[in-house]
Amino acid sequence: MFLTKQHLMMARPLVVAIVAAVCLGACATYKEEFATINSRLDSLDAKVQGAAQSAESANQSAQQANQRLDQIESRVQQLETKPGRPPRG
Repeated sequence: MFLTKQHLMMARPLVVAIVAAVCLGACATYKEEFATINSRLDSLDAKVQGAAQSAESANQSAQQANQRLDQIESRVQQLETKPGRPPRG
């Protein structure tokens, strides 16, 4: 049986429907993959936010510790430059 132009014209909608079905199936697969990737990105974003908050807290604690050390160092320098007492005895 030979295919005529008429047969090809009648088969065209079927071919288009098959191609569309394959494309839509692929789109559904990509949607699932994008959903998985987005979920992973959301999880990583939450971890990064937590790490940033921890780093900020650690930075504040370090600044406070440095201020206390500066105060102590100042006091030590004052004590070292103060004239000494005569020995008891």
